[in-house]
Amino acid sequence: MRRPGLLSVAGCDGRRDPVAGSERAAAKGVALPVPACDRGQVPQPVLRTARLLLVPLADRHLDLEIQLDSDPEVLRYLGGRARSATEVAESHARRMALTGRVDGLGFWMAFGSGSGTRDSAPPTSEEEGEFAGLMMLPPAHGPDQPDDPAVSDLGYRLVRRYWRQGLASEASRTLLRHAFATVGQNRVIAQTMSVNTASRHVLQAIGMRYVRTFPSSEVPFPGTELGEVEYEMTRGMWQALREREGAAT
Repeated sequence: MRRPGLLSVAGCDGRRDPVAGSERAAAKGVALPVPACDRGQVPQPVLRTARLLLVPLADRHLDLEIQLDSDPEVLRYLGGRARSATEVAESHARRMALTGRVDGLGFWMAFGSGSGTRDSAPPTSEEEGEFAGLMMLPPAHGPDQPDDPAVSDLGYRLVRRYWRQGLASEASRTLLRHAFATVGQNRVIAQTMSVNTASRHVLQAIGMRYVRTFPSSEVPFPGTELGEVEYEMTRGMWQALREREGAAT
């Protein structure tokens, strides 16, 4: 993709607060109040979900990115082939550059335990965990995305043994809450291939809505002729979703 439980996010004052598109563009409940701090003053925090530890991307993670992108199945809808170490290093540099554009937004390396099974727990540190994938929430960017610092781009990429266990949805919900409740974003978008039904299911499951289909800018491979799709969640949608979840508990 360009692509539950209670989440824990660091707030603007550093205290704990209980709660598939970027790659393509880079290469070419109760409603919670927005923190009093201004947008642009939120550091990119370590995040936790019920099963994952999300650590801000750093240069020390390059080897793990190379490992992730060496599996052509992981990149089936992102060019359809494995990437060389040089290509991954170039992608890493672009990610790090995007991370500095809006404070609080960027990329996270995900670490789990027990292969992410339903009864697993997040590791206490990345050194104790198993690498599970790359989670993405940079500012919107590129020719197919708005030039607006209040809009971010949700995406994820999981190591294959972590597929089909609900982790993409779990991590995406974490990032949505971080975008709206902590950073103060107005809108989050996600883009993926039209034929990527698994990622489209995740986006629908977390409450995002379909916006449009548009021509793919990828080098042609099977499926690109059907274009790409964009989904969105606005602040209002997220607040309504939180209210419905709160009413159900």
